[in-house]
Amino acid sequence: MPKSLQAPLQPLELQKFLPYRLSVLAQIVSESLHDLYAGPFDLTVTQWRVMAALGRFAPLTASGVGQRIVMDKVAVSRAVSGLMKRGLIERATDQDDRRRASLKLSATGRAMHARIVPIALEYERRLYAALSAEERTLFDRLSDRLFSHAQACRFLRTTGESDKIS
Repeated sequence: MPKSLQAPLQPLELQKFLPYRLSVLAQIVSESLHDLYAGPFDLTVTQWRVMAALGRFAPLTASGVGQRIVMDKVAVSRAVSGLMKRGLIERATDQDDRRRASLKLSATGRAMHARIVPIALEYERRLYAALSAEERTLFDRLSDRLFSHAQACRFLRTTGESDKIS
């Protein structure tokens, strides 16, 4: 493309770019929480997320877990495999569709989950301590709105209706 037809480069202030800031914040929060349970429970971030999803929504298929924690199939499959080897989750084949299997926490997995949840909730409490009650309410409302809008934008993009994004 000739230089005269190229759009001028727009500067991107990465440290102020919302997707970057959210990603970095999520990574820092995730790693900080992981530091609290990794040693005592020997879990990866993905394994804990799988356990957390199953602790709240079981039974779920591996695909259902992936949708709940917004992770790709390979990462979820690897985490499920590791958790099954340790006896932390159980798989039951669907009697109506033998290709489908549902997952749930085993008794050992439920006991571990019950020990990690208070750690996670205390971490969340300490993190939220940086905000006043009003700021937390506003943050929750704004986060919910951004989450819904991001999902809608993604859906419209995947259906080819990206011109409807506003």
